[in-house]
Amino acid sequence: MMSIQKGENGLVRFFKWLWQGLERTIFVGIKFTYPSRFVSPLGFLGMLTFIVFIILGITGALLMFYYEPILDRAWDSVKTINNTIPYGFHIRNIHYHASNAMVFLALAHMYYQYFSGRYKIRNEVLWVTGVILGTVTILEAFTGYDIIYNERAELAISIASSLTNSIPVIGPELREIVFGAGFADFVLRFYALHVFILPIVMLGLMAVHFPRFLVFDVPMVMAVAGMIFIVAGVFPVELGNKFDPTVPPDITVPEWYLTGIYAFLRTQYDKFVTGVLWPGLFIAALAMIPFIDRYKKLSWKDRPLITAIGITSLAQIIVTTYWGFYIDPDFNKPLLDRIVIDPILFYTVMLLLVPLSFGFTYMMIKLAKHFEELNKKEAAARKAKGGAGLNISIKWGWWLLVVLLAFQVYLNIAAYYAGINGFKNVQLFIIGLVLVTFAGVFHLYRYLNEQAKKAKPIAKPTPKEPTPRPVIEHKEEKKEVKPVVEARVQASTVNTMSKPTSIASSLPSSTQPSTSGMASNPNPSLGSNVKASGDGSDII
Repeated sequence: MMSIQKGENGLVRFFKWLWQGLERTIFVGIKFTYPSRFVSPLGFLGMLTFIVFIILGITGALLMFYYEPILDRAWDSVKTINNTIPYGFHIRNIHYHASNAMVFLALAHMYYQYFSGRYKIRNEVLWVTGVILGTVTILEAFTGYDIIYNERAELAISIASSLTNSIPVIGPELREIVFGAGFADFVLRFYALHVFILPIVMLGLMAVHFPRFLVFDVPMVMAVAGMIFIVAGVFPVELGNKFDPTVPPDITVPEWYLTGIYAFLRTQYDKFVTGVLWPGLFIAALAMIPFIDRYKKLSWKDRPLITAIGITSLAQIIVTTYWGFYIDPDFNKPLLDRIVIDPILFYTVMLLLVPLSFGFTYMMIKLAKHFEELNKKEAAARKAKGGAGLNISIKWGWWLLVVLLAFQVYLNIAAYYAGINGFKNVQLFIIGLVLVTFAGVFHLYRYLNEQAKKAKPIAKPTPKEPTPRPVIEHKEEKKEVKPVVEARVQASTVNTMSKPTSIASSLPSSTQPSTSGMASNPNPSLGSNVKASGDGSDII
């Protein structure tokens, strides 16, 4: 806890006071990690989705100053924003493409968590709330492009109203609540849903969905923002034709994240089944995946059935999305014939995608495991040779950093001149390049700092030489020591000469050996033994 001390700057004291207040809130409970090197963005796609949500909030708030949620003024107000309001073109294009980016990142985040098995690490609640959050994200984007009220929006509104009305029992009442009695009610209600109700729901779900530990990688955030600007510059959003009930509308399709449902509806099968029931079952099945997956491992290679189901769903989404965009180019055919999709062909393809996806999954698992073994061997060989990946020397790295900074200065000048000359989309594109270049500069600077820390030698302490001790000579008196062996030999000689005589004299005369007997002793070694021992024990 930071304490406020006397004599500190007033601004420092204010920030310390503010931080002390935030320590009692949920804000400080979230732990942000700022990577010191490049990390894969797949691990924090959820954080990137939230960043795009913030971009949408800022640009949407700016658009609210000029948008008029009135039936006969909605399209005209958007036209004024796009063509007249300063930087209105930029803000609207950023807002539109950021909404598409948020839907795409949310789907990518969900499928990455699915294939990596992250929901198995006690993340069931996060997974379920994430599925709901993804659905609400699509609804938020849907209500956003509907309130423009052009011909494309009218098509989406008509389809959504028809699907809501097809729900058994509660359909008509629900349709009246959401869409109102007519188009005049719908614009205001969708505006309220888009700018207030759905964002509040999303924020509540995010509070439950986000974990405590979040990764905030500045270069990747700048890169994502830059890509939104670049796409907005290359593909500026069209205003479209204002809807006029008296004029037949042109053939149009909804946004890409709804064309899959649109393809099912174009088969002219039951609206409730194709437009409500099947999407609802798909969402419910996704939410139940953590409770169905019983595999012990997390990798997609070790969960073949779950992986095959995910690949099948992706394949069907891609095919139906493409089919939803496809319109028969033959203008000689009636309009209805150009739009309707042959149901037999459509559902046959959907069924064929199941075995094809399962076969593709098992083939990919085999190939992935094979290449994994090869990569392990190559990595071991590179390690044995001392090889490494792409390394940039610190000297050339700093030169590259200077070049990128100079290029960024040039891009800023180019963006300025593009703006004053009226090239709005070019200016958006260049601003996107500025952000992407900044991401590269930041990452390169971070990399060079890390390399500099590794290259800096660590000063080792010099060991002190031991101080030599003075040698003290001890004088000892030499003592004459007789050898032990010599003393024992002398003692043995004395005993040998004295003891046999005393023993013989103490024996009775009858037992005393005669000289002749000793001379005629058949065992001459006995006498030698007696002389050698000298203690008389062998005789006794």
